[in-house]
Amino acid sequence: MKLAAQSIKHPIAVSVGVILLLMFGILALLSVPVQLVPDVDRPMITVTTVWPGAAPQEIEREIVEQQEKQLKSLESLVRMTSESTTNRGRVILEFEVGTDTAEALLRVNNQMQRVKSYPPNAEKPVLVSANQDASAIAWMVVLATGPRAGEISRLRTFINEKVVPLVERVPGLAAVNLYGGQDREMQVEVDPKAVAAHKLTMRCIADRLVAENNDYSGGGIDEGKRRYQVRVKSRFEKPQDLEKVVLAYEDGAPVFLGDVGKARLGYAVKDSVTLNFGQPTMAMNAIRESGTNVLEVMAALKEAIKNVNQEVLSELDVKITQVYDVTEYINQAIALVRNNIFVGGSLAVMVLLIFLRSLGTTFIIAASLPISLIGTFMMMSLFGRNINVISLAGLAFASGMVLDAAIVVLENIFRLRQEGMTRKDASYKGTVQVWGAILASTTTTIAVFLPIIRIREEAGQLFADIAIAVSFSVLISLIVSITVIPTLASRLVGGGESNGDPAKKSSLSARFGGAVRRGIVAMARGLAGSVSARLAVVSIMTCLALATAWFLSPKAEYLPTGNRNFLLGVMVPPPGYNMAEYEKVGQEITARLKPHWGDDPLTLGGNEKEPAIKSFFFVGWGSMIFMGVASWDETNVRGLIPPLKMALAPVPGMIPIVNQTSLFERGTSQGRTIDLEITGPDLSRLVSLGGRFYGRIMGLLPGCQIRPIPGLELSRPELRFEPDRVRAAAVGLTARDVGFNLDVLCEGSKIDEVSRGGYNIDLKLMAAPDLVNRTQDLGSMQLNTPLGSLVTLESVAPPKLIGGPTQINHIERNRAVTLRIYPPEQMPLEEAMIRLEKNIVQPLLSSGQVRSPFDLKLSGTADDLTKTYEALKGNFFLAMAITFLLMSALFGSYLYPLVIMFTVPLAAAGGFLGLWIVNHALVYQPLDVLTMLGFIILIGIVVNNAILLVDQSIRGIREDGLSIKDAVAEAVRLRVRPIFMSTLTSVFGMMPLVLMPGAGSELYRGLGAVVVGGLIVSTLFTLIMMPALLSLVLDARQALAKLRGKPFKA
Repeated sequence: MKLAAQSIKHPIAVSVGVILLLMFGILALLSVPVQLVPDVDRPMITVTTVWPGAAPQEIEREIVEQQEKQLKSLESLVRMTSESTTNRGRVILEFEVGTDTAEALLRVNNQMQRVKSYPPNAEKPVLVSANQDASAIAWMVVLATGPRAGEISRLRTFINEKVVPLVERVPGLAAVNLYGGQDREMQVEVDPKAVAAHKLTMRCIADRLVAENNDYSGGGIDEGKRRYQVRVKSRFEKPQDLEKVVLAYEDGAPVFLGDVGKARLGYAVKDSVTLNFGQPTMAMNAIRESGTNVLEVMAALKEAIKNVNQEVLSELDVKITQVYDVTEYINQAIALVRNNIFVGGSLAVMVLLIFLRSLGTTFIIAASLPISLIGTFMMMSLFGRNINVISLAGLAFASGMVLDAAIVVLENIFRLRQEGMTRKDASYKGTVQVWGAILASTTTTIAVFLPIIRIREEAGQLFADIAIAVSFSVLISLIVSITVIPTLASRLVGGGESNGDPAKKSSLSARFGGAVRRGIVAMARGLAGSVSARLAVVSIMTCLALATAWFLSPKAEYLPTGNRNFLLGVMVPPPGYNMAEYEKVGQEITARLKPHWGDDPLTLGGNEKEPAIKSFFFVGWGSMIFMGVASWDETNVRGLIPPLKMALAPVPGMIPIVNQTSLFERGTSQGRTIDLEITGPDLSRLVSLGGRFYGRIMGLLPGCQIRPIPGLELSRPELRFEPDRVRAAAVGLTARDVGFNLDVLCEGSKIDEVSRGGYNIDLKLMAAPDLVNRTQDLGSMQLNTPLGSLVTLESVAPPKLIGGPTQINHIERNRAVTLRIYPPEQMPLEEAMIRLEKNIVQPLLSSGQVRSPFDLKLSGTADDLTKTYEALKGNFFLAMAITFLLMSALFGSYLYPLVIMFTVPLAAAGGFLGLWIVNHALVYQPLDVLTMLGFIILIGIVVNNAILLVDQSIRGIREDGLSIKDAVAEAVRLRVRPIFMSTLTSVFGMMPLVLMPGAGSELYRGLGAVVVGGLIVSTLFTLIMMPALLSLVLDARQALAKLRGKPFKA
């Protein structure tokens, strides 16, 4: 083997290669982006269209249905949903994983051009990629002190125009969103009676104001040496400018706007309630760009907030305070994994020292650890990956595995050295002898990750980081074992009787190790002498492994939730609640929770009850209320779930949901949920079915929480005016005129924009605020018609009070009601899915209670789990096939790999046993998809020990002429120590991942339990069962060769 020989011959070149690898690895480590979890590519595009004043039914009919009709046939479209709410329609398009978002945006835009027309007052549709649904890396609140404490909501326009752009300039931020407050407006208040008295209409006033609110360019004119620019300056700047506008002439005298009303600077009607510890505030969040270093972005964001507070807001007695910082959890999680890597690596080195009892030889093997791990960062950078909890966990797993090849090589070199070979000869021959075995074991370890990388589901993209981290660290360790290890060994490994065989030394550990080895060798020899004994051992162990795996395998879960210090409470209020009622609810909840923070919420220690609340905000907006809570005890935020539920429960008529936010959650959606989707054409029927299923599910899944989307009531109070077309036409009114007058009378109609303080604000035409206080006041309002007659509103459009929806949702163009189910924490998602499918979905569909055109199905995270579970099962068998074929090629036989593959069920049993022990001795750990990955990883790991035994046995028969019994026994004697060394270094290297609690440990604890349990059990079973099985197979081949009259060849 030339590479090993050249390495021994040119040690300087080897050292230079190692230094370069370390240098580039460290540079990559410093440049690779850092974040909490890997980027998950789920291409989504949202089309948002605003139509001020429109009800959900109009949004659905005039906008959403027209857009869906054009978007339904988009290439690579996987799912299309929509939401029609008051004033706004939203179509959400989800594409296949791997779809180029820029190309998808272009295709969506092209299809949107085919929508024939939109309502006159509707704004242009806005297309946004899925970043808008990404979780925020920071939440801030805008707080005021002194005289402005009660006016904070009126600073929205200033904050939006002067502060938000400064924060958005932070490199790496994609968007900054502002919630709460009231926008500044130029308001024109008119008296409908005065308007009617002057024979004017609201429409003509609006048209006149829009026509006057313009600047015009008249070109230029030359005079002498100069050229003068000609302009007409007519845009409104002050309220007085509007009041001087001439609306009409009456008996030769002008009628000014000031004659029928007045103009003033005011504020928009409050459309949301935002509270921070019960105090009015505004909230901001920050969303980073994909692929940026979240730690650097956060540092720059904090600096920007500091500058804004000092330079922009200090004179206003206003400041921005950050209440949520995702990097706190990231730093804790990454610090924990980094610590696990150091602790695991140290434990692995200590295991080596115990076995080798030589600092020199221990140093030789331990050198492969930093070289392999640091070199992996270079490969991660080349593949465009980032540093996160998942990728670092992969390196932590690899910290024990990267020593395996070095252990096998050095142990063989050391053995040859004891037989009298020179250092260089022993280093070269010792490497060459085991080259085939370590190549086979490394190749199989890497090969099992190939199917993982090709998984395109959401979870598959998370697996890629572990796959790349483990694969390249193991590959680098292989190269190190055949270059660096023999190079160091040729200069450092001792020899002669002074070193001796460590197993023969008189220390207690040496005597114990020697006794264990002799016992295992004796057992192998004893079994080799009895066919029935060997058959019994193989049968019993295989059946025991399969039975253990069958009885201990739990139901599956999807992605782990994590333990982020943030609770999200969501409430579904009765239809029609106004902002005053939202604020009342917010203050009631605040009062119930106040004992958890005391008089000063910004300091710890004033709370009367535990756990203490560190931050609390409340937002009421549209048809939903949500709130966020964080704890001073970052590890026990779940302790606040009962108090928060108790605070929400007394609120009448509302459905409360409280959950800890998932690390993989997008905004406030999904997480650990199951969506029961009910679709069909009749909204009333959908709501009725949703109400029936709601009660059944609560009984079926005790302790679950259910959030109906959009709701289970069609009782939003709606005052509907239906024009009498004959009467309206007789006085010259159209439905548009009636609607415009109602808009002016209720909340005011935006007719244009004016410039104020360097930015534009809305120009609104409205009636006096105290003119309409009751619903019946609207009908008695007098309108002046275009024909000059005076009529009441109810005479041309009689009103009636009805109930209507607050929101209309579509799934694949069908109306839908979704019940989002949050199963109890201790109930696996798969168990909840089975119950729902067996007791709800199938009985209703088969009995005909839900029949076409209505449909019922499970979706959301449940659907993701099903897809990922199927993909993992398929890739498990694919990984086994790849491993088998690679070993067949390396051994030149299909038989020996088949023998080696018998270790896989043993490993599976050990994996389930390890998970069971963690659940019963440490903490609840579900079988989530990251934990399932451990079983695929085991395929590539556990075969390594069997490969060593089979390879050495074959060598003993072929090269040394040993009998089958002697060859197998000698293989066990020679390889039992490296097997124990490699297994124990791997186990102790991974053990901190299982035992060390803290931020992010929920992500990899289950994976570690499966791999550690599988390694331990499979190693013990392999040393007993593999010699018996191998000798049986070899005996059978020998007997068959003898029967055919041919010489036996192993």
